[in-house]
Amino acid sequence: MSDRTAEFELQQRRGRIQRHTQQLKTVDFFNVLTGPELLESTEEHLPAHRERLYPPTVALSMFIKQGLSADRSCQQAVDSWAAQRAAEGLSVNSVGTGGYCQARQRLPTQMVSALARQSAHLLSSQAPHQWRWRDRCVKLVDGTGISMPDTPENQARYPQPSSQAAGVGFPMARVVAVICLSTGAVLDAAMGPLEGKGHSELDLFRGLPEAFSGGDVMLADALYCNYFLIATLMARGVDVLFEQNGARITDFRQGRKLGARDHRVCWSKPKKCPQWMTPQQFAAFPSQISVRELDVGGRILVTTLLDARKVGKKALLGLYTQRWHVELDLRSIKTTLGMDVLSCKTPSMVEKELGVYLLAYNIIRLLMAQAAQQAGILPRQISFKHTVQLWTQWTLQGCGTSPEQRNTLLRLIAQCRVGARPGRKEPRARKRRPKSYDWLKVPRAQARQQL
Repeated sequence: MSDRTAEFELQQRRGRIQRHTQQLKTVDFFNVLTGPELLESTEEHLPAHRERLYPPTVALSMFIKQGLSADRSCQQAVDSWAAQRAAEGLSVNSVGTGGYCQARQRLPTQMVSALARQSAHLLSSQAPHQWRWRDRCVKLVDGTGISMPDTPENQARYPQPSSQAAGVGFPMARVVAVICLSTGAVLDAAMGPLEGKGHSELDLFRGLPEAFSGGDVMLADALYCNYFLIATLMARGVDVLFEQNGARITDFRQGRKLGARDHRVCWSKPKKCPQWMTPQQFAAFPSQISVRELDVGGRILVTTLLDARKVGKKALLGLYTQRWHVELDLRSIKTTLGMDVLSCKTPSMVEKELGVYLLAYNIIRLLMAQAAQQAGILPRQISFKHTVQLWTQWTLQGCGTSPEQRNTLLRLIAQCRVGARPGRKEPRARKRRPKSYDWLKVPRAQARQQL
């Protein structure tokens, strides 16, 4: 392909995007995807397509809004699109869902995942230095579980927990996410079955090698306090801060003393090669690694930040207490956005739906970061749920996209702040009781036959 032909195709593609952008006057996800921040990434991953009622970017925008709606049916998404076109003086051909469902299936999963990652990278890389910890990018890691419709395809790929009887439970998947501490953006994520060999949190995390780069700091709970993981990250120039794993004994009488219950100690490589590792990979690991163990705030912390004069115990405790943000971020994605229970009925669409939710979440975080920068505050000081609610109402009311209206939106987003709640603890329990229906203990089809 000649340079002239490639340039002509690029201009054609940009022309299609601009025509659709001019047709849509409301602020929605389409406008953000085709804005100056993400236009280049959107163009790069946009597949070849004909002029349809649901071109890829419009289908993706509808898919995102569908996931955030209380009624997540395809009919509601199509009805909303038809009403929007009618309000803007455009033709409305049909409210059938077939065309939209086919457009969703044509969306490349790689395109959705790449846009989610690149939107997060855009946020993290452009974060001002005052948002970072000692001018370093801190990345949170944690895992969670999500449910999905009980279909044979989903059960085959993501089986229900083994503790449940066959046909009674729902397919479950495990998701491990890497989240930027300063902006809250999901930098990368991996998905796999909830149970089975090779599907633990650590196994999924090992599939995210591109999420970290030299100079980063990884912050996670005691599950990730693992010799091989720490050695791998150290080789990449990444520092870590974990709580000590309960299986390891900490003896402050050993090693080089750095302060009161603070020392530097050498960990020896385990003698047995793990099943997930080849003998060649095992031999390549160093025989010892040097880490720092310290007792502070009732916790034993492990870190590769070895210089106690540069990074004191209180600084490390202050950083570790911010690990709780990953719990809040996952709750925002699962509860506020509704990713706790997915809607798609095949594994390929489930994986695409996960990418759509992460992309929607990162776009909301992008708005929060812009609002925080305009207001001179930190993104973590802004309410995520308030931003989603305001964004939804702004879209429904058909507010414009002029610079003045965009500044108004960002100013309103920054007005609702989260409270300072150091050391907050809440019980994992519910007061409101469920309705007194009998539990369904057999497959629904079998229950119908017994009526």
